[in-house]
Amino acid sequence: METATMDNLKMIAETAKDFAEKNIRPNIMDWDESQTFPKELFHQLGELGFMGIVIPEEYGGSGLGYQEYVTILDEISQVDPSIGLSLAAHNSLCTNHIYEFGNEEQRQRWIPQLASGKVIGAWGLTEHNTGSDSGGMSTTAVRDGDDWIISGAKNFITHAISGDIAVVMTRTGEVGAKNNSTAFVLEKGMTGFSSGKKENKLGMRASETAELIMDSVRVPDSHRLGEVGSGFKQAMKILDGGRISIAALSLGIARGAYKAALKYAQERHQFGKAISNFQAVNFMLADMATEIDASELLIRRASDLKNAKQKMTREGAMAKLFASEACVRISNNALQIFGGYGYTKDFPAEKFYRDSKLCTIGEGTSEIQRLVIGRDITS
Repeated sequence: METATMDNLKMIAETAKDFAEKNIRPNIMDWDESQTFPKELFHQLGELGFMGIVIPEEYGGSGLGYQEYVTILDEISQVDPSIGLSLAAHNSLCTNHIYEFGNEEQRQRWIPQLASGKVIGAWGLTEHNTGSDSGGMSTTAVRDGDDWIISGAKNFITHAISGDIAVVMTRTGEVGAKNNSTAFVLEKGMTGFSSGKKENKLGMRASETAELIMDSVRVPDSHRLGEVGSGFKQAMKILDGGRISIAALSLGIARGAYKAALKYAQERHQFGKAISNFQAVNFMLADMATEIDASELLIRRASDLKNAKQKMTREGAMAKLFASEACVRISNNALQIFGGYGYTKDFPAEKFYRDSKLCTIGEGTSEIQRLVIGRDITS
């Protein structure tokens, strides 16, 4: 893995920024209004090396680390957080799960396709009745000779409709029992494997969210990731890295909203001077800038630990908690600075405001992050 240097990060940031300005910015509101998931864009991101960022080059990835990953997500999300969210889900959930827990044959089979962006990945843990209580999953996998029969449904799944490959967590033991979950790779086209209702969302509307449905899907044992019963432990480890993803997404939203608000406050004049010179607005901008820097420092610390393969459960949760809460405050204040214009779709503030809220909910709510941090502190 290549070590991040300031020059490297600057070059990667410029590449991501240029791509976003050229290929994403002109389409933001069209995609948002129509809830279009721009699948072709992700094939282009694959050509850029952004669909397998932390995957080693031997599997077709970019062989980069989490500092570069954070930089890419930050830059893309400053332009359109929806695209940042989909990029994060593909990289850190689906692709990374197969890389972390797949055997060599499984890695060679699926990762090069995912890392190139030729296929889109999904990851299924959440269900209608089980969010954080994943020990009570109703999706089951029952052994049948050399195969498994998987039945159930997952909801709030990114790329459930457009995804080609999904890592799905199933229950292979009794409800509430220890080690009762097993992960499998499912491919679109398997009999009984389909997608259901697409969610009509407040924000992140260009990132597709829908149901995954498994109706007695016959899955070969060669599609099982790791040991039977190890699925929950795998999912928790993947979510550790996923917290960095959502924190980086939050950072991009916060920075995008802040930059838009700062520019507007310097251009908008009232009572003969720019509104950025009024103390009320000036202090808002000062708080935004401070919270963005604090968020980034927490995220970079967690990324360093992740790169070093050290335990970072607490640090990842802290980064996700602080950055996500900060991005909601910052996008709210950005809209306030825009005033009446902020409430219209002609300016970017309202979209950052709508998109920001997902960050305190997805991949573990703020309350779950506090639970994780609190348990770590007192254990």
